[in-house]
Amino acid sequence: MTSLQSLWQRGCDFLGVESAILGGAMTWVSKRQLVSSISNAGGFGVIACGAMPPEIRAAEIDATSALTKKPFGVNLILMHPKLDELMDVCKQKKVKYVVLAGGLPTQPIIDTLKEGNIKVIAFAPNALFAKKLVRMGIDALVIEGSEAGGHIGPVSTSVLAQEILPFIHEVPIFVAGGIGRGEAIVEYLRMGAAGVQLGTRFVCATECKAHPDFKKAFIRAQARDATASVQLDDRFPVIPVRALTNKASLSFQAKQREIVEKFERGEIALKDGQLEIEHFWAGALRRAVVDGDVENGSLMAGQSVGMVSKEQSTAEIMEELIAQAELYLKQAA
Repeated sequence: MTSLQSLWQRGCDFLGVESAILGGAMTWVSKRQLVSSISNAGGFGVIACGAMPPEIRAAEIDATSALTKKPFGVNLILMHPKLDELMDVCKQKKVKYVVLAGGLPTQPIIDTLKEGNIKVIAFAPNALFAKKLVRMGIDALVIEGSEAGGHIGPVSTSVLAQEILPFIHEVPIFVAGGIGRGEAIVEYLRMGAAGVQLGTRFVCATECKAHPDFKKAFIRAQARDATASVQLDDRFPVIPVRALTNKASLSFQAKQREIVEKFERGEIALKDGQLEIEHFWAGALRRAVVDGDVENGSLMAGQSVGMVSKEQSTAEIMEELIAQAELYLKQAA
């Protein structure tokens, strides 16, 4: 019988962990407490970046290191205005793994990190970019489907997996988006994944410091409640974000309609209208996660939110996922 350990051994070896499960880097959520608890439970926690300045990032790395001696990663957003300083912090703190997000990294970025003996992981939105990243010397890839929470691409996890996993073997690949149970983990491993990444499933971990009302919204939600933001007019682009539908998301559609109508009446310039739409969500994620304003904040969540039914310790979540995976393998033998 094929064992779970043999299926994800490559991912475990690459990350230096017992279980090849990465915690998704969720802004305001993936902080020292949750990150360290995922690593301590045998997985691989990743500190989220968001708009965190270099000095705060350095403190968060130190605080996480104080809570776990197990491997963990640091997420960097490629569009961050102080990316160079953040990379310097990672090198100074002897970070072993960096997860790059928010675009396609340049060769100098990859080279700079690797010069600091850092293993570099990046997101590949399609097979073409995956191959390009491999040629650029990336150490591992994450392929994340549109079922995921937060900023998303247009293609589902299952399709990305079929497009990429059978054809790229040079580096470990971790699959993300819509994964909430062990059975799904097994199937992606069987397709060739080295491991998986889960975000939504860990939001209601007891160690996660998200506001209790934010967690309650996840526990109440069904998969269909996690919807992607809608763009009403091509002239006013909207980056798709998957979140639980609430008062704010409905207001965002109304704001778009208002701006489009103002523009067509000549009451607002195109650029000003685009900026007003872009700024609508400023601070909205913090309002929800930190302040607990679940009506006017952004409730970023993946469609696996329907599998979040209660608050559990991170260790219990990990044990549950592994038990489901092992039982599934046993039944299939």
